[in-house]
Amino acid sequence: MADEIVLFEKADGVGLITMNRPGVKNSLSLEVFRTLNDILDRVTRDDEVRAVVVTGAGSAFVAGADINDLLGFDTQTGWAASRFQQSVFNRLERLGKPSIAAINGFALGGGLELALACTFRVASVNARMGFPEMGLGIIPALGGTQRAVRTVGYAKASELILSRSIIDAEEAYRIGLVNLLAEAVQVLARAMEWAKALAALSPVAMRMELELLHQTQDRGFDAGLALESALAALTVSSGEAKKLLGDFAGKVKKK
Repeated sequence: MADEIVLFEKADGVGLITMNRPGVKNSLSLEVFRTLNDILDRVTRDDEVRAVVVTGAGSAFVAGADINDLLGFDTQTGWAASRFQQSVFNRLERLGKPSIAAINGFALGGGLELALACTFRVASVNARMGFPEMGLGIIPALGGTQRAVRTVGYAKASELILSRSIIDAEEAYRIGLVNLLAEAVQVLARAMEWAKALAALSPVAMRMELELLHQTQDRGFDAGLALESALAALTVSSGEAKKLLGDFAGKVKKK
């Protein structure tokens, strides 16, 4: 297990994915992306996994992309790598199962892009986050520019990317980049606690709601309402919804 570059385990409805290259601050190589893609295949097929937590081994979440990979890219291989890496993060974002990034240290460049691909983010009070790419003559290429704008708005996203700001956890929380702060020793526990609560919810309703949130970001208001009605009709007709609604109605009658 110790020599695997991405670890996976599951318990109580939650899958735990750990980036496991602590010697290089869990930097994201192409091999890491291929392994993560295989793990996401397993998570997609496994109905026992109803929520996911992503974290990093050692003192960092993910400190960025693998520099050795970047040095080897030309125009064509760089474009192909970026599109593949984007597709893996898209899979994480669109699993139909909620995901939580447990940010236990540096989340820089590709690491912050990984965290942004998760549904929620819990950060250590000691965490540091940012996009240093412009100082290296490159730009975020794993979906970070798009997700940063959607998460904190154009003004803050452009400030983070263009000024290469490395912000602390308090600032990240203030601007809405992370959802929750925790002491360093409690980050993973808080993320797992939250994930277990999400895993206890109806998987049908969860999948429909995540689909709705993703699909309506770039649609007009009326189109969003129409999709909301369609997905609501699917959830209310499910066997699980009938049981939960029936149980609730029974409790109301007893009061």
